[in-house]
Amino acid sequence: MQDLRKISIDGRVVEVPAAMTLIQACEAAGVEIPRFCYHERLSIAGNCRMCLVEVVGGPPKPTASCAMQVRDLRPGAEGQPPVVLTQSPMVQKARSGVMEFLLINHPLDCPICDQGGECDLQDQAVAYGKATSRFTLPKRASDDLDLGPLVETHMTRCISCTRCVRFTTEVAGITQMGQTGRGEDAEVTSYLGQTLQSNLQGNIIDLCPVGALTSKPYAFNARPWELTRTPSVDVMDALGSNIRVDTRGRDVMRILPRNHDGVNEEWISDKTRFIWDGLRRQRLDRPYIREDGRLRAVAWDEALALAGTKLAGGKVAGLVGDLAPAEAAYALKLLVESLGGRVESRLDGAALPLQRGGYVGTASINDIDVARQITLIGTNPRVDAPVLNARIRKSWIKGADVTLIGPAVDLTYAYTHAGTGRAALAALPREPVDGALFIIGASALTGTDGAAVLAEVFAAAAAQGGKVLVLHTAAARVGALDVGAATEGGVQAALTGADVVYALGVDEIDIPEGPFVIYQGSHGDRGAHRADLILPAACYTEESGLFVNTEGRPQLALRAAFPPGEARENWAVLRAVSGAAGRVLPWDSLAGLRQHLVQAHPHLARLDVVPENPAPDLPLGRLGSGDFALPDVDFYLTNPIARASTLMGQLAGQARKRAIAAE
Repeated sequence: MQDLRKISIDGRVVEVPAAMTLIQACEAAGVEIPRFCYHERLSIAGNCRMCLVEVVGGPPKPTASCAMQVRDLRPGAEGQPPVVLTQSPMVQKARSGVMEFLLINHPLDCPICDQGGECDLQDQAVAYGKATSRFTLPKRASDDLDLGPLVETHMTRCISCTRCVRFTTEVAGITQMGQTGRGEDAEVTSYLGQTLQSNLQGNIIDLCPVGALTSKPYAFNARPWELTRTPSVDVMDALGSNIRVDTRGRDVMRILPRNHDGVNEEWISDKTRFIWDGLRRQRLDRPYIREDGRLRAVAWDEALALAGTKLAGGKVAGLVGDLAPAEAAYALKLLVESLGGRVESRLDGAALPLQRGGYVGTASINDIDVARQITLIGTNPRVDAPVLNARIRKSWIKGADVTLIGPAVDLTYAYTHAGTGRAALAALPREPVDGALFIIGASALTGTDGAAVLAEVFAAAAAQGGKVLVLHTAAARVGALDVGAATEGGVQAALTGADVVYALGVDEIDIPEGPFVIYQGSHGDRGAHRADLILPAACYTEESGLFVNTEGRPQLALRAAFPPGEARENWAVLRAVSGAAGRVLPWDSLAGLRQHLVQAHPHLARLDVVPENPAPDLPLGRLGSGDFALPDVDFYLTNPIARASTLMGQLAGQARKRAIAAE
């Protein structure tokens, strides 16, 4: 039973859990407390002293509200609730003094600082500071750090809140940052001048309450008041991190995280954050037809006429790529099946069953927080979903045991390496385990015994009384399977005998020679090089679309910009192609398509809800004897947008150099 205590905050009595800190209790009472070092997802440092409050009857000095719990307060002489004041003269004088100290060495960089306009120090200096300073001694300066190509440093602005140190140590699991010295010599620095080696390092930019850590690629590109903010969903992996896309005119200027406790909390990976330069480069902005081995730019009328002729006159196969929204996958499925063809979306060859509990699993991401025994099978979550890996690390810090079956990798936390292959999977305990959770990577299901591997995992979970989460790597995979874009036998069966292949953003596999390939996509990547007809389409920031994440949660990504040139939204291209092929799809708008979609698949209308999926009925098969192999892919180059990004190429090159140096 939860221990609740009554507390009076500025005359208002509230009842809160005794384990709450005073700053949390004040927030529950609707009272704003200024802070710099405190962050609800990091450990308590208590070193900025901006959150001072007065505890009546306590010590005759202000108290750091982030470091004192409600249970530590003493009631009044007659049992009255403890009294906390946040606006008393003592508190106002203390906050003003703290702000004066913080600004002693802070440079007057606001006009040229990228943090200007969204800086906590600016806001709180106006609210709690003084108009003048009494300090006239020379200011202290600090050397800037080289943390790599992502994070720009201006350490003279640093106020030693240590949020960056705590994040890199506690959440990202790296140890390159720390604080040295005491008093006026204290400064945040990196160990032996090392750069940061984490896929989550960009989050310290958001955490920094001043302009000491800023985005190096975004530097001096825009001001926050120039930007239009659009909520969206990330497609760089299958986690479905909630993001905000900031645009100026037609250009995406930056991508920031949005808080969602059930998915990404408030973190995003570096690929998600810095991918935006790839949205502008190598774009397909007009239709092309391949003639004599060369591409010729054509008008939409000519391209659609050729597409209609080819689709109506041959056996058709449809393939759904890794970044396609659910609406486009559904439209392609109806179009191809109306032409007598087959559609497939499991391009990685994973033996995923068509039962939803089989290709999504029975667990949610929130289950990681309460798991006591986490078993990872054939996956490296630090690469497959870095933010999910940070969540596993958080559970490990709280006491969860982690077991890995597959190649040994650095996960940033300790784990038991049970083995590398099928034998270790077969040897998993078959008795009840408290809080068991199995996370299986999609790559573990790509072998000839993929179906048997998945069945073995679900059998072990049933015996232990646990749950299973299937960790996909493609943002479009679950949504495409939800709308039925799958063929018994997989890609090979779908392509068998096909004269025409309609490739919807297919850039990760090689389509065999022979069929006429219609490629619909946003970038001149692998799929466009194979195509005989190219239809330019929007990417994920340029159209509104549904994406279903790896746990089966439907989420809506809103359009933040417009596609370049003559490129069009994916659903609109498919609607036009259907008319040219004589199989007109029954809608004329995205709203009409969605209405048709949710009538066929009602769970997709329940946005941000994870449906409960029953465990699939999978027959046990014969397991092979080999080891699980992780896919040979570069984290920074997993999709056409990333491969078009100059920055992602630079990061990939640096990662290869580190790997060679470590050998």
